[in-house]
Amino acid sequence: MASNSTPMAGSAARGRPRAAKRALKTAVRAIARVLALPGAAAAGFGRVAPSFQFFGQLLALVPGLPGDYLRAAYYGMTLRACSPDVRISFGTFFARSASSLGRGAYVGAFCVLGDCDIGERTQIASHVQILSGRHQHGRGADGAVLGADSGRFRRVSVGEDCWIGAAAIVMADVGARSTIGAGAVVTRRVPPDTVAVGNPARPLPRARAAGPRAEARTL
Repeated sequence: MASNSTPMAGSAARGRPRAAKRALKTAVRAIARVLALPGAAAAGFGRVAPSFQFFGQLLALVPGLPGDYLRAAYYGMTLRACSPDVRISFGTFFARSASSLGRGAYVGAFCVLGDCDIGERTQIASHVQILSGRHQHGRGADGAVLGADSGRFRRVSVGEDCWIGAAAIVMADVGARSTIGAGAVVTRRVPPDTVAVGNPARPLPRARAAGPRAEARTL
């Protein structure tokens, strides 16, 4: 019995810090939810667009880890769907509450996200824009640019396990497990398991794509 108790005791000791960390994270999320509740309520839990955008932009300016928790709590109450297990970095905000953010997703700093669905475990680098499609502003008969109410908006889908590089602009769907290179401009659908780079973004041949895709998983 004595020989078996030592490994069991060691396993229990290792488990205690993990359990404490989970409990602390749960408590911090609960506090963040309480703090974010007034703003979410004022935004009609996502139904009042001007208030939704105002509080989203306000919370985007809260720095550090407290800001990450507050943004996750706010969007958990105002987006169509948002897991509590996400990270939304400083300066980032959603423009439309119909969006969703999957479990384990990470969004870097200074991103602007339109009407979009972001899959689980997808990683988005800093300064990325995901637009609500490619046709958000029309032109009048005289060629003048019209307001957003004249545009055609659509929801853009970014699949699970994607990597979107810094300063990319995404206007079309990105399939699961795909990599979008830094600075790329996605104007057409990117199939799953694809590496796309450039402006406009074009898929790399599979032989060349294998290396960057493996590298993206480590980032």
